[in-house]
Amino acid sequence: MIEIDLNCDMGESFGAYRIGNDDELLREVTSANIACGFHAGDPGVMRRSVTSALAAGVKIGAHPGLPDLAGFGRRNMQISPEEAFDLVTYQIGALDAFVRQEGGRLRHVKPHGALYNMAAVSRPLADAIAGAVYRYDPAMVLYGLAGSELLAAGNAAGLRTASEVFADRAYMADGSLVPRGVPGAVVHDAGEAARRVLRMVREGAVTALDGSAVPLLADTVCIHGDSPGAAVFAAALRRTLEAEGVLVTAL
Repeated sequence: MIEIDLNCDMGESFGAYRIGNDDELLREVTSANIACGFHAGDPGVMRRSVTSALAAGVKIGAHPGLPDLAGFGRRNMQISPEEAFDLVTYQIGALDAFVRQEGGRLRHVKPHGALYNMAAVSRPLADAIAGAVYRYDPAMVLYGLAGSELLAAGNAAGLRTASEVFADRAYMADGSLVPRGVPGAVVHDAGEAARRVLRMVREGAVTALDGSAVPLLADTVCIHGDSPGAAVFAAALRRTLEAEGVLVTAL
């Protein structure tokens, strides 16, 4: 039986601002990537997200991002590998404190937004992130874009890695994600997303925006928790996958 992890970025509210419907999403996903206060989240949101994930039996990962609350961590910043190492370490440690206090265990790390995309193509940045994860806890899993430098760096560092694909994002011919400002970058139809994911997990390929076939490995599928209707989207995707004989389970 084909197995796939279904992960979701969450815990991205901040102060009086509420983003996403995390409680409903936790009923559908198997892994949660919780924001650590740099691109989104705050201490209260982090603790509530941790307790909710543990109550739902969902595996918890840190979702470190660039220090850019106004831009939601989706704007590129010029940072050195040393800065990347430190900001990732800082954020992992912050979330892990809440996880430990609530009796859980931090299982994985997945960079957020621009940091994720920058590390997908920059080996020095990828090496810094992988090094930070390994130095913190070599047992943790590093999530990264399928075929990316981040996964290569994680493997080289001795980490277990998870090749991530996206249910709600379109792909370029080189395997990168279509920039959000480009028409068609985000897939809103759950049926279309399910068909794409089924091909990725069964055939190891996805159709790019230009119509070409992009080979990739799928260990885990991401859903963005801040997207409108994300919980309904996740439920529909999971039902379709399970109906097609795919076991949705944590890594």
